[in-house]
Amino acid sequence: MPTMIVIGYRDDLDRALRRRGLDPFYIVQQPTSSLSGLDCVRVADIENAQEILRAVLFARLHDAVGVLTVHEMGVFGAAFLRQQLNLPGNTDTRTVPYFRDKYLQKSRLPADIARARCRYVSRDTAFGDLVDDLGDTFVVKPATGAGSLRTSVVRSPEEFGRALEPFPGDSDVAVVAESFNAGPEVYVDGIWENGDLRWSSMTRYHDSPLRAAHGGVLAAHILDERRHEGLFSQAETLTRRVLGHLDAPACVFHLEAFVQESGLAFGECAIRLPGALSPQINQLTFGVDLFDVEIDLALGKGVTHTLGDRTPDRFHGYLLLRRPKRGRLTQEDFERSFLFDEIEYSSAPDTPLGPYGKVGHAIVSDHDELKLRQTIEEIVQFNEGG
Repeated sequence: MPTMIVIGYRDDLDRALRRRGLDPFYIVQQPTSSLSGLDCVRVADIENAQEILRAVLFARLHDAVGVLTVHEMGVFGAAFLRQQLNLPGNTDTRTVPYFRDKYLQKSRLPADIARARCRYVSRDTAFGDLVDDLGDTFVVKPATGAGSLRTSVVRSPEEFGRALEPFPGDSDVAVVAESFNAGPEVYVDGIWENGDLRWSSMTRYHDSPLRAAHGGVLAAHILDERRHEGLFSQAETLTRRVLGHLDAPACVFHLEAFVQESGLAFGECAIRLPGALSPQINQLTFGVDLFDVEIDLALGKGVTHTLGDRTPDRFHGYLLLRRPKRGRLTQEDFERSFLFDEIEYSSAPDTPLGPYGKVGHAIVSDHDELKLRQTIEEIVQFNEGG
């Protein structure tokens, strides 16, 4: 079978590749039991373009037809490999940093696009200067992103010092600080091709990913455009302006924004598949397979799929279930209390924790988006309370 080089691993993409008759070859930084028996090579730094190129040359892949990445950390490496191996898809390595580095990204946008104030920081940066620039409360995080990992809300010099501890070295471009935005978060997943928006959906987080990274349950659900017509219009305008100004290549993208009284404020965007179960709930709700679109783009085929409308009969949401703060839960406990489209939950104490502390996941749906939101809130409370 033809080989698709994949930076990182996720089982749902693996299944999609095999359905297409492609044999994945994985480049991974931290192998897991899921990779047992699969064709893969380890590297020390998944963002080191030279190292991943050496890994591919070592593997002597004579039948490689494309390169994919499952996360942000591989976006630059994927473009670099395509460039060096003469493979289809985006090869513009100069543009990629604007979709990785949060300072570069925000500083390149026009002044009238609402967004957080952002600057690089290091151990040499004075806390008082940040307060003067960003306000009494601000956020410190990796410049190139990492979900909500290593992201801290800072309100004091002591908290600022602790926020910098996870970042070794003395780089002046490794860490950013941003003014704090407490508004509800939504995100747009979609398809960008030939300099325009081909298709998109909008999803609302139940609570901020930052809270989920510090012990909460990450959950989100698809929004009904008929209920949020103005919000969808703002999101489309924002998406077109941001991706256009950043010279986005043909891609599946993920864009985050904050809902404010004055309208949407841009958060950040990435030219890669959305994380968690977003591809699944988009396919269940709209019939759009973002995995398949991503594979087609990596093969140089362009977007050939029929892209359905955004007024479906049923809306879907997901939850990354975790161990309760008190007591113990089993999958049967969840199933006795709620109706799920899909649920997997492990109560075994030795179950390894996944992203956001997950030991399972669930998908729920409803014809009414507001009822779906209420159901998700009840499941979150049930999961957190035990």
